[in-house]
Amino acid sequence: MTITQDKSAPLVAVVGATGVQGGSVILALSESKDPYRIRGFTRDTNKETAQKLSKDGVEMIAVNLTVENKEKVFEAFQGADFAFAVTNYWEHMTKDREVAEGKMLIDAANAAKVRLIAWSGLSSIVKNTNGKYRAPHFDGKEEVTEYARTLVGGVPVVDVQAGIYMQNYKTMMAPKKEADGSFKIIGVGSGEMTLPLIDAVLDYGLFIRRAIEGPKYERFSTICVYGEELSKDQMAQVLATATGKDVKYTGLTEDQLVESFRANGWPEPMVRDVQGVYCGTSEAGYYGKHDVTHGRDGLARAPVTWAEFVKREDWSEVLQ
Repeated sequence: MTITQDKSAPLVAVVGATGVQGGSVILALSESKDPYRIRGFTRDTNKETAQKLSKDGVEMIAVNLTVENKEKVFEAFQGADFAFAVTNYWEHMTKDREVAEGKMLIDAANAAKVRLIAWSGLSSIVKNTNGKYRAPHFDGKEEVTEYARTLVGGVPVVDVQAGIYMQNYKTMMAPKKEADGSFKIIGVGSGEMTLPLIDAVLDYGLFIRRAIEGPKYERFSTICVYGEELSKDQMAQVLATATGKDVKYTGLTEDQLVESFRANGWPEPMVRDVQGVYCGTSEAGYYGKHDVTHGRDGLARAPVTWAEFVKREDWSEVLQ
């Protein structure tokens, strides 16, 4: 582990240090041969995850990343050489708030004069589908990306867009059990359509590390984050083979999809947002017009495949 307190090492400010993406960034940097000082942002430095990071050498600071707390947010970034910034739409499900907080993070990192901002963005569904579908947690993040790249005199920004979390197939996207005991992975469109999958816990941070350590020409680019692209049919087959369960992909109509989401007990803003993601990405692709061809080039190690993830995880509670 190369987390250090040596002041000659660059300081990386990591938003959401105890979350999935921020935690993955810290993991990836700790695996590097290059030493880094790391400052982790969290709301509660007393929670177990924050305490562990502190013992590992991360400077953990408590800061509430809201617009009302702007002054403290700006202070938190001071002295940083690099910044990783991410927002959490699902805490409040309000696009305007996410955009405002995202812009504040960009402004704070710019004010600190960091060398590079690695921003956790996504591709706008409403733009990619010419207004047919909306997904606020995708659309808002692209607004922040555009803002960051149009700032006069702004520092370089890499837009690092996460693919679909493999972990989601154990939670919100878990296969649904049928009356005959089989399981179905639901979606819209053909089972031949490929999806970009990422072990977000272990591998998202590899792409941030690449942005920090990679060539300068990448520093105004978009990095499409995925460990593997698989068709929905292939995903189901891998899961079936590994678990011995009958798992298949089933394409639904939009109305059936919405009905399924509501049956989960989701609030309506979440239903409509995820509907926009499923339908919009099925029509226009997950990353829109962004080129995924070289998405994994230059990584420090190979990312986890879907088969490796499935083999590693315990599916007993999901497929029961």
